[in-house]
Formats: sequence, structure tokens, C-alpha cells
Amino acid sequence: MKYILVTGGVVSGLGKGVTASSIGVVLKACGLRVTSIKIGKQLIPPMVLSIRASLAYLYFLLHHFSVHIELGREVQDPYLNTDAGTMSPFEHGEVFVLDDGGEVDLDLGNYERFLDIKLTRDNNITTGKIYQVVPHITDAIQEWIERVAVIPVDGKEGPADVCVIELGGTIGDIESMPFIEALGQFSYRVGLGNFCLVHVSLVPVLNVVGEQPLDDNVKEKLSQFCHVPIANIVTLYDVTNIWHIPLLLRDQKAHEALLKALNIQGLAQEPELEEWTCRAKICDTLCDPVRIAMVGKYTGLSDSYLSVLKALLHASVACRRKLVVDWVPSSDLEAATAKEAPDVHEAAWNLLKGADGILVPGGFGDRGVQGKILAAKYARESNIPYLGICLGMQIAVIEFARNVLNLEDANSTEFDPNTKNPCVIFMPEGSKTHMGGTMRLGSRRTYFQAKDCKSAKLYGNVKYVDERHRHRYEVNPNLVMKLESSGLAFVGKDDSGRRMEILELPSHSYYVGVQFHPEFKSWPGKPSPLFLGLIAASCGLLKSLLSRENLPPAKMMTNGFLTPKVYQNGYSKSLSNGKYYANGNGLTSR
Repeated sequence: MKYILVTGGVVSGLGKGVTASSIGVVLKACGLRVTSIKIGKQLIPPMVLSIRASLAYLYFLLHHFSVHIELGREVQDPYLNTDAGTMSPFEHGEVFVLDDGGEVDLDLGNYERFLDIKLTRDNNITTGKIYQVVPHITDAIQEWIERVAVIPVDGKEGPADVCVIELGGTIGDIESMPFIEALGQFSYRVGLGNFCLVHVSLVPVLNVVGEQPLDDNVKEKLSQFCHVPIANIVTLYDVTNIWHIPLLLRDQKAHEALLKALNIQGLAQEPELEEWTCRAKICDTLCDPVRIAMVGKYTGLSDSYLSVLKALLHASVACRRKLVVDWVPSSDLEAATAKEAPDVHEAAWNLLKGADGILVPGGFGDRGVQGKILAAKYARESNIPYLGICLGMQIAVIEFARNVLNLEDANSTEFDPNTKNPCVIFMPEGSKTHMGGTMRLGSRRTYFQAKDCKSAKLYGNVKYVDERHRHRYEVNPNLVMKLESSGLAFVGKDDSGRRMEILELPSHSYYVGVQFHPEFKSWPGKPSPLFLGLIAASCGLLKSLLSRENLPPAKMMTNGFLTPKVYQNGYSKSLSNGKYYANGNGLTSR
């Protein structure tokens, strides 16, 4: 096993996650099998190393093993949790959910999307996990890395060739010291030729706007003072979309430096990134917009919905449309805001009414719920394409019960425990006292109840799908018959038939709600079918998409529509790319 450690310096938010993912893409394109581990930046007591010692060790690594990379952006906040499940989205961004139910750092979502792999909860190392194991923390960290690195993540047998390890935070942070010491010991254990350090840093250049390529003079100075060969200094500057980053690494021969440091030149081929290059260039040419209103609670921080944004992006590229996301704080749609801030209320409704499609993502708590219900009502009554995810599906049920069944007090017991018409209830197996790790988590199977529904067609007319879940509440099965008799169709259920997984409104152009989170299994070359349906419906392409009975492998069609192949379990066999826009969120928004 070969190991590549990615660290960061100067400031947080430099883009270590993107760099680690892009390194994996290039190595995979060289014919190597790659796995990934994320060590989260954790808040822990001072121990093991002084700042001076940690920096001295980093200097040693740079001198002996390194590739030095300069660029900029990503944010990590310290935490001592065993996982990310109870972290505030405002502080830490979204919680990414894995097939095994692991609630992990959002960077693992980047790894899965870039590398087309399936990680486990053990691929996210946290201080809380380590401290639960043994008091010999540095030994525990090394043993954890060695154990997880050999777990296959690409559907093949046997361990990967290279494990890319990202160390969260910034070198010198007191929180990272035990991990730095452990990785220092680890580098000696595995020996030269088996360990390489990639240090991501920021080189400020005065009088320049944005990130620019470093000139030879700057590289010479970095080489002199860091004792790193000039050939090992790579510049990652501002690009039109994030999918150009692996191409920058390839163009600057970063793969050759890595292969040399790991002594595997003879095992690798020249990187084959033709499809990746083609897709990145095509993404730069998109100009016809599709506007999606994102109606949520955490709209102040786009990372709170990172996977949702990526899934929208994948689908919009497949439909050859430029994604524009209009952020609509759900509370701004409510009557209370109309009284307190009428201008804000009017602006929110103008965004909602100007959108081609509406998406209500998952969430917890009752703040802004009434606004989400109003958004679902507007979409249903105005025949605007709608996708509700997790809470967004429950919102659709509540709205339908109130306004179609005329159950005015219909609600979820999460928001009103004493409601007389509970259409969303607490799951029997859940816990109301313990918040962390007590939800219905991970990959669960959903069986289609009707072959002619839009969802089944989008998934390729399969009998069932496996998607990832994260919820405590579910549709009340005792109300299902009444809802269906009034026109709402529950077209997907679990194996018991009592847990509602997918709903549709057959008379609507596209009105879909799902209890699971399809965004967690969306890849650039294989968009989530339900997101693809939303975007296609929003730009008038859904009928054309649904008429294709056997979707061909992903490729650009002559009519300008990209048709991706659908895989029943959510994993494609090829590595592809997607489109980003230059505001750093992967989107154009207003």
C-alpha cells in the first residue's frame, strides 16, 4: 500500500478536499486503484507535540517526500464528536451520509463523486472515535489508517494501490498535533517509497485579483526555502469550473512527481482523461439557464446543501443547461414576514414565482416550515416542477392533507405533538431522547408500486432502488388510503409496504417527494434520476427523457441532450465530470 498525505498551511479553506480528490482522479486515470481517508480537524486538549515540533516535522516531510501545491478554499470547524451527525449545518456544512449509515464530513462526498467509489464510516477518522478506543492515541491512529486503507471501495476485490489521506485543519493548529505525530511515526513505519506528503499552501501576490499561476521566480524561492524540487511545486489557480483541477495537476506533471515519490512509475500509465477533459470544456459553454428555487432553512450557507447543489449541477449539465439557484429562506415566505418585513417577503415570493422548478431539501426543526408548505402549495397549484427531499416530502403530504383533504390542523408530530390529524409521525424504532446515531440511516431498499410512474421510468424501470436515508419521522401509514383516494400516489414503499418512500401527483407535470436523500448518490457522469427529472421538467425536456426506454451510456447526443446510463444501485462504471461556476459554490446564484 502506498500513502499520500494532504495537509494545509497558512490559513483554513484552501481546498485540501478538492486537491485530495483531484489527486485521486489523476492517479485513477493512470490505471491505479485509489481509496481515501479524511482525518477531521478536532478540538482536543494540548498534548504530544508543541507547535514548533509539528512545524519541524512538516519541514522534514517537505524535504524528503513532498509535492508542494499552492492554491485557495474550504472551511473546517473543530469538533470532538465521533461523527458529524449532530453538527450544526451553519457551522460545519452538510452531513454526508454513506451506504453503511455513517454520518460523515462533507469532504467524503467529494471523494465519492470524484472517484466513483463507495466509502464507509471508518474512512472518516475523528478524535471522538480515536479517544473511544485506547489511550495510546498515536498507535490507534496508525492502526486505524492501516486497517481502513485496505478495505475495497471500488467494487473490486483486494486493497487499493494508493490511499489518499486528508488531514483537516492547518499545520500548527493545536487540534491536529496528535495526528501529525502519528503520521510522522507512520511515515517511518511504512518507509521511503511508500509515503508522500502533499502540502497545500497559499502564496499571496499583491496587486493581483484572484488566484494566478506562480511565476518561475516565486517557484525558485519556494524550492530554496522549502527544500522541494521546482518540478514538485504545482500551481492550482482560479479556473472556470472545478473539474479543471485534475487537468491542471496532469498538465503540470504532478502525477509524475507522485509516482516517483511512491516508486511506482512502472505500474502506472499516462493519465487517460479524455472524457474528463471533454466534459470540462463542454461545461464552460453552457448558456441557456434553468432556474431552481431552493426553499430551505439554511440558505445562508450553501455548504449546508452541498450534495443537493452538486446533484442539481450534474442534472443541469446532463440537460445542457446552465444552473441558476435562487436561494429562498422559507421563513421569508410566511405571513409573519409580510408584516415585519414586507420587502423581504415580496422578494422571496418573486424569486419563487420566477423559478422554473422548486426544491425543498431535508431539514430538522419547525423554523420556516410554514413557508415550505406555502412553496409546496404554490408548486402543486401552479403546475411548477417540485422535488421534496426527506422533510420536503413530508411537507408535500402536510400541504396536501390541509388543502385537498381539508384537514386544517394536519401536521407532523415533530412540529405539533398534539395535532388531531398527524400525517407525519415518529418512527417506532427511533429515540426521542438521544439525537446522535438514532435515526434511520444508510442505504435502504425502496420497491416501486407502479411501473408507469415517472420515478420508476427515471430509474430505468427497475423493480427497486437502494438509496440513502437520514430521518426520524415518516408518513403516517393510517392516512395513506385517504391521501391516495384524493389523488396523491405513493409509488415507492419499503419491503413491509407500510413505510412510504416515494410520492407523486400523477396529474402534475412533475411533483415528486422522496423520504430518502438521492443527492448522496449523484455523480457527474450519472446524475440522480430524480434530480434529472426535476431539471428536465423545469426546462421542458421531461417527456423526451421519459420516452427513452433504454438509456445509452453517458455521452453527448447530437440534439444537445445528455443521456446518462442508469445503474440500479447508483454506481457507474466510468469516471466522468461536471460543471461549476466561478462564484465558488459551483453555481450561479442571485
